[in-house]
Amino acid sequence: ILTAVMRIPSEQGQHKVFSVCVLHLAVVSLFLNTGMFAYLKLPSISSPAHDLVLSILYSVVPPTVNPLIYSMRNKDLR
Repeated sequence: ILTAVMRIPSEQGQHKVFSVCVLHLAVVSLFLNTGMFAYLKLPSISSPAHDLVLSILYSVVPPTVNPLIYSMRNKDLR
């Protein structure tokens, strides 16, 4: 992604594409990292509170943040 953004000739175009990509990558990494921690955790550190936090991060936060990312592309909302 970084090399494709750097190939864009104008600096303004690079900035616009990079700002949108960073937000999407943040949501995807949050989704994947919490899922990875939820499924690959050690049984010795398992607790109900820990499981609850991971499940909320995995299932609630990415769908909630996703509309915010798409709305940031709207000039009226900015």
